[in-house]
Amino acid sequence: MASSEQSITASTAASLAAAIGAISVVGIGLGLSVPLLALEMEARGIPRTWIGLNTAMGGIATILLAPFMPRLVRQYGAGPMLIGAIVLAIATLIGFKATPSLAAWFVLRFLFGAALCVLFVVSEFWINAAAPPQRRGLVMGVYATVLSLGVAGGPAILGVTGIEGWAPYLAGAALFALGTIPVLIGANGAPEVHTESRLGMMALIRIAPSATLAGLIFGAVETGEMSFLAIYGLRRGLDEQTAALLMTMALLGGVACQIPLGLLSDRMDRRKLLLICAVVGVVGSLLLPALAMDGWAIRAVLFVSIGVVAGLYTVGLAHLGARFEGAELAAANAAFVMLYSIGLIIGPPMVGAGMDALDPHGFAYTIAALLGVYAVVVAWRIARVPRK
Repeated sequence: MASSEQSITASTAASLAAAIGAISVVGIGLGLSVPLLALEMEARGIPRTWIGLNTAMGGIATILLAPFMPRLVRQYGAGPMLIGAIVLAIATLIGFKATPSLAAWFVLRFLFGAALCVLFVVSEFWINAAAPPQRRGLVMGVYATVLSLGVAGGPAILGVTGIEGWAPYLAGAALFALGTIPVLIGANGAPEVHTESRLGMMALIRIAPSATLAGLIFGAVETGEMSFLAIYGLRRGLDEQTAALLMTMALLGGVACQIPLGLLSDRMDRRKLLLICAVVGVVGSLLLPALAMDGWAIRAVLFVSIGVVAGLYTVGLAHLGARFEGAELAAANAAFVMLYSIGLIIGPPMVGAGMDALDPHGFAYTIAALLGVYAVVVAWRIARVPRK
């Protein structure tokens, strides 16, 4: 019996390592490719409006494809889906360099976004399904931490290769290709979906609003902060280098907080932890206008508040894993990623409009408002349904 339990534990660990390893390597490629494509278009003199529209194609692809993901996973399997998505990502990344046509770049960006949608939905379903229930939060925290480190490492590689010539594109393609290795090794441990989900996207959102809406709000807050935090610093008198440091502190907070939050989520009602994450974000945002921009106090607030807010993604995914299984879990993960992508699209315009209305503190107030609305929804849910 002991050897059997040890074997099951080893099998589970290998399965988790395969999914986390694959998406983490892809994270490096993603962190490299997104700024690379933007800089390439900028160097070609393409207007920034068109650069933004091209970038948005990835989110549109996710929104359109995500509802079909459970059926595709059931038909083709998690392992083959990940391999196919990586191959598509490699082909489209090479295609960007091979053609100068902006119209072709819109098609390629849509296909690239579709590949990323498959990678994230399938890998997160795989991890959620394979994670032991009593350690699901920890596993999702490790996943989020390693992925964040991978995405952060992408621009560093770009700093070595530069943006000219084939070198950055080939480096990105090679990194994506490395993601196939752990998938091939752990393919036997991939979860399977044998039935079709009985629940549609809206039903999943109604059943688990705290978890699913966490993806939407975090997507909006994350892109709003990434787009305007440095600008907020500039508007309040910082130079470019010091303003960029604010973003560095925010990113470091996101990396540092995920494993502790994951561990905590294994020991308490995850809805209450999601509420705490949102409230910490509201308080942190409302403190920003009162703090000096060049002091360590504002950097500490950004590190803690944005780091804790990033827990919406980690804890939200863990909450889904605890609520659903099989086909419903695959559908729930797809809904989560779709809502996250919608957040990516709506976040920057909302925060930008807030800054235009109340320059510069509209940045902080808009972030606080987004998180505040989510906090109200979660508090209402906890009051109405005391138990999960």
